[in-house]
Amino acid sequence: MIRTIPYTLFLLALLFSACYKEVDRPLTADFTFVLADSSHTVPATVNFSNRSVGATGFKWTFEGGEPGTSDYENPGSVTFKQAGNYKITLEAWNDDTRQSKTIDIHLDSAVQVAFDAEIQVNDFSPVQVKFTNRTIGASTYHWTFEDGTPATADAAAPPLVTFTTPGPHNITLQVGNGGQQFSISKTITVKPALHAAFEITPSFQDDDLEAPLTAILKGGSSSYLVQKWQSSGGGVLASDTSSNTTVYFKDPGTYTITLTNGNNKDNQTVTKNITVKPNTKLRTLTDVQLGISTAHTDVGCFYSTRLRKVFKKGDDLSAAGKEIDIVFFGLNRSFTFNKFITPDSASSYTFPAIPGATATRFINKQELCNCTTPFTVADFDNMLNDAPLQPLQVPANATGTIQFNSDLLPRIILFQTADGRKGAIKIKDYVLEGSTAYILADIKIQKYE
Repeated sequence: MIRTIPYTLFLLALLFSACYKEVDRPLTADFTFVLADSSHTVPATVNFSNRSVGATGFKWTFEGGEPGTSDYENPGSVTFKQAGNYKITLEAWNDDTRQSKTIDIHLDSAVQVAFDAEIQVNDFSPVQVKFTNRTIGASTYHWTFEDGTPATADAAAPPLVTFTTPGPHNITLQVGNGGQQFSISKTITVKPALHAAFEITPSFQDDDLEAPLTAILKGGSSSYLVQKWQSSGGGVLASDTSSNTTVYFKDPGTYTITLTNGNNKDNQTVTKNITVKPNTKLRTLTDVQLGISTAHTDVGCFYSTRLRKVFKKGDDLSAAGKEIDIVFFGLNRSFTFNKFITPDSASSYTFPAIPGATATRFINKQELCNCTTPFTVADFDNMLNDAPLQPLQVPANATGTIQFNSDLLPRIILFQTADGRKGAIKIKDYVLEGSTAYILADIKIQKYE
């Protein structure tokens, strides 16, 4: 019995071996992969996972990959640096069977999207823009030009695009590499189209439009690079290229001012006429209000015919004091005691002294001046030039210190300034407003030469 047991086991082993060689062990070669970051764009990292069944040996082949092969069951990550279609093969085997699986992986090229926008000539409307595509690795292109003509383009190199609407315009380039889309945007700004305009305004001293006249030319043009002023008929320009300048007209007449603007794309010309009147040598000032002494704070008692301005208590007279040539003193709200006084005597009549004060002669009451020919209200109203004032005599010892009341209305007061200009004041009304009572007057005075 001891000898038969090993023999029996031997026979069983032989039988089992024979049966085993007749049946192959099952084998399935399989694997999966995942792209890192789900990106099909190179450089790409691909993670492979072996899903084979029944295998004891493995060989991986990674076409175009780094590494190119592997004998590990799970090779881990493989890097692909170039775009293209690549075959990935896994061979798996055991002692009895060998099997393989091959798949294709498509990887897209790396994309760097970029473009340049070059404005042609300048950025004044209309603007043409040249776009240069600097994109690398793309296979499809789509351009969007906000408010442009054309509005879109699907070429790698778009045509020139024209923009006419002022303001910012968004430019977008969207590209693809077969698997992904990329985009970049830029903004260009269009300035308004050329517009030529100006205003012509007489200077303060010449607002009556009488010769000689200096006028201010104030440019209102936009989107220009160069400009040129011209004056036909004899006007003299201080500058023919400045944005703002002046023009001088010596004689009466109608003159044409022309402004031409350009911006290397367009030129525009605009013209305006100005009519200069003959010189009457007379300045007319209307509705001048001068208060009684208690109204100096609210209404004002000092007046400058050159500046055409009333000055009140508290005004800064450091520069304007020398221009004040008329001072009115009204004692009370009933206007029973009134007179025009020389500015250099203001401090003698409850007023503060006037810095740089000059002397003006007045005839407050013509009926007491022994004037050979009275200057009447009709003379004042009908005076259209300074001829009636030229023979007027206002001597130093004129009755300037004589006061007047409100009984006579209108009343004409004659005067002569320190610089020799002669004039007349017509009091039109005595306005009874308590401590702020005032006279309402018109003034006619010779102009400065």
